Amino acid sequence: MVAKATAQFQGTSQYIASDGLKLAVNAACTLEKPLLVKGEPGTGKTLLAEQVAASLGLKLITWHIKSTTKAQQGLYEYDAVSRLRDSQLGDSRVYDIQHYIKPGKLWEAFTSTERCVLLIDEIDKADIEFPNDLLHELDKMSFYVYETNQTIHAKQRPIVIITSNNEKELPTAFLRRCFFHYIEFPDEAMMRKIVAVHFPQISQNLLSQALQVFYKLRDIPNLKKAPSTSELIDWLALILADDLPEQVLQQQSALPPMYGALIKNEQDLQLLERLAQMSRR
Repeated sequence: MVAKATAQFQGTSQYIASDGLKLAVNAACTLEKPLLVKGEPGTGKTLLAEQVAASLGLKLITWHIKSTTKAQQGLYEYDAVSRLRDSQLGDSRVYDIQHYIKPGKLWEAFTSTERCVLLIDEIDKADIEFPNDLLHELDKMSFYVYETNQTIHAKQRPIVIITSNNEKELPTAFLRRCFFHYIEFPDEAMMRKIVAVHFPQISQNLLSQALQVFYKLRDIPNLKKAPSTSELIDWLALILADDLPEQVLQQQSALPPMYGALIKNEQDLQLLERLAQMSRR
C-alpha cells in the first residue's frame, strides 16, 4: 500500500535541486522505496541526503561504503574474538552475548524512534554482491540476528538514499527495488543559481567569464576527468580570495589561473599544456 507523503522536499537555501530531482525524492518517499541517485562525482549526490534530512527535520544516518565493506556490517557485527578472550579471563560479561553485538547503520536506522534519512554512500565501491545482500533488508525493513535469536524491525521506515558514481553496474534485482534518478550536469542557468548560494555577492561579469572558461574546459575532447561543480566552487573561492582581475580570465589560454582546483591528473595537465603551446604558435 502506498503511503501518503507527510512532507515534500523542495530543495533548501543551501541546495538548489532541479524539478526532476525534487520529484524523484518525493516519489521515492511516497512509494517507500530507496532512492538511487547517480551522476558525476561532485554533483551533490551526498549533499542531497544531508539537505533532505535538514529540509524535513529528520536525523541523518550515513553509511560510507568502501571497497572492503560487507553488507553484514550494515546490520551488525558479532565480536567472537572478544568473547573468547573474556571467557579465558573469567569475565562475567561472557554470559551476555549482547555485549559482543555491535549494531550497524541499518540497525541504528531501523531502531530509531523517529523517522530518519539513511544514506548509503557510493554503493558501487563495494563488491558486486553487496547490493544483492541487502535486498531483503531494504525491501522488508527487517533482519534476523542469529546470535540472539531476534528480528530487528524498522520502528519508522527510514528514507533511504543510495548514491553511485557509476563505477560498476548494479544488479538488476537491486535496481527493481529502487526509484532511480540521474543528476544531469548543471547547465549555465542552473550553475549560476548554485554559485549564488555560495557567493551571493560575486560580480556577474566575473562569473560569466569564469563559467565560460569552466564549460570550455569541460568541452575539451579526451579530457580524462572533466571538472565538477564542487571543483568550480573551489576555483571561484580561490579567484575571489586572490582578487584576480577579470582580464586574467579573458586570456586565450588552455591553462586557466589556479588550474590545480580544476585539473586533477597529470594526463589532463599535459593535454592542456600542449593545447596552450599550440594556441601560442
